[in-house]
Amino acid sequence: MGSGARTGATFVAVIAVVSLLIVAYGWMTGYTKTDGGEIAVVRNGGFFDDNSIRDVIDPSSGLVYIGLWSNVHKYPAQQRFFTLTSNQGAGGRLGVDVISVPSKDGVQMGIEGTFYFRLTRNHTTLRAFDDGYGTRQFLGQDNEMLYAYDGEQGWANFLDQIVRPVIENALRQQMGNVRCADLVSSCALVQNQGGVPVDPNAPSNSANIAKVQDEVNRQFLDDLKSTLGGAFFEDVRFNLSRVTLPPSVQEAVDKAQSAFAAVSESQARIQQALADAQANRNRQEGYNACPACAQIDIIRSLPQGVTVYAPGANTAVPLGR
Repeated sequence: MGSGARTGATFVAVIAVVSLLIVAYGWMTGYTKTDGGEIAVVRNGGFFDDNSIRDVIDPSSGLVYIGLWSNVHKYPAQQRFFTLTSNQGAGGRLGVDVISVPSKDGVQMGIEGTFYFRLTRNHTTLRAFDDGYGTRQFLGQDNEMLYAYDGEQGWANFLDQIVRPVIENALRQQMGNVRCADLVSSCALVQNQGGVPVDPNAPSNSANIAKVQDEVNRQFLDDLKSTLGGAFFEDVRFNLSRVTLPPSVQEAVDKAQSAFAAVSESQARIQQALADAQANRNRQEGYNACPACAQIDIIRSLPQGVTVYAPGANTAVPLGR
């Protein structure tokens, strides 16, 4: 066999090997499965395919054939949460955010609570979600663009850009319907302009907090459907755990509480002095009516060890002690 023939044979063999490797790779990547906490949307990705959705794979699946070079978008299928805290140092963690909104009377209040939700498992609805939000990227705090299915960070980017504004809007509207003192009683200490007595130890108005929580739950679900364009989230609820005051207001409250405590202490001393004076008057009236009783009380009050009581000149009373 000549050198040209050998070269041609070698070239054909290389092409054949490469083709086999490509086919093998395609078959190897043509299968996927889901874990218990994820649901997958499969899109066609072959050379001659369109990019339409091919299939939806439920959680905890076995090995599923998805076609050659298809794209798999895996989303969280279990309950997720979005935590709100007034702690500025906690705002950088995944799933944690810092939100403060003004009350009806203009006090910027920090919200602490948690939103719970779960991505729908309805195949038709999930297909619509992937069409709307699985085909574009979202910017994160690190300026990196990621898809919503790109792990925890990608999901966090999606929540931050799409869901967080809806949460903040619902809180802003509902908190704007109540005064600061309706949720934090001590807030009245620094807002009391009418001289009305305020109990700084009164508990927060739990009924108002529960009402705000219920209204946020109702509005958030409606707004989320409207903003996202579908009922993509289920089992949505919000638990409002605490409302905090800004540092400047809290400092004023602390000072007012200290002043209130000082006034209370002074008033207590006044009441004690009045009570002591009344007791002394009553005691003196009794002694006036019974002079001997006064002497008896004096003798009783003498310390142990005194054997003779001399109330006046040339007068001595043996005590027998």
